[in-house]
Amino acid sequence: MRYLQLTHNEWDPATKTSRPKVLHSFGREDQLDRDAIKRLVASLTRLLDPATALRTAPSTGPAELAFTSSRPVGGTLVLDALWRRLGIDTVMTRLLTGRKRDPRTERVLFALVANRALAPGSKLAAAGWVNRRAHIDGLPDTSDDACYRAMDWLLDIAADLEREVFWQVATVLDHEVDLLFFDTTSTYFETDEPDPPLVRDTAGRPVLNPPLATTENTATTDSGTDAAARSR
Repeated sequence: MRYLQLTHNEWDPATKTSRPKVLHSFGREDQLDRDAIKRLVASLTRLLDPATALRTAPSTGPAELAFTSSRPVGGTLVLDALWRRLGIDTVMTRLLTGRKRDPRTERVLFALVANRALAPGSKLAAAGWVNRRAHIDGLPDTSDDACYRAMDWLLDIAADLEREVFWQVATVLDHEVDLLFFDTTSTYFETDEPDPPLVRDTAGRPVLNPPLATTENTATTDSGTDAAARSR
């Protein structure tokens, strides 16, 4: 009669030897619940990466099938749907017609946009991200040179692309909305009336309560900063 146990070896610094530690006892071998063992193994394999889990799992398919890679698709799938909904792919494809450029240029530019949104990095890092970590529909791989060439072409067609995309989404601006988001890195606002004069110190910080002086001269510097000086 045999008993089955799950053990783990631990180092004992006092005796300088490895001793087994019982983690779980399964009981008698002839009374073992093998279905429970299978459920335990299946639960533990969920903690492994896909390649390791596939190697340790029992074979359930043809022997010629092998795990190659696993890549997330959620983020790029959503961004690609928005890209196509805005018609950017259609505009770029039309602008590519008749040009001696790689027809995948539109896909490369989308990959750069997706990379900036999901895992910002350089053009070189973006190429590696496409090749090893992301799934881009229609672009199984790319290179940093292809990314740079696509960016050069984007500069050439910027005016046409901006105009075409604007007319693609012009009707969106007619909708009734409750909230608008502005990218303040490239947006600024102007008012009809100038701001009131503001006194600043030598470091450029506003002076909320400037001291009174017998004689006060205020001048505006070349940079537009008001400087105040006084004499007794």
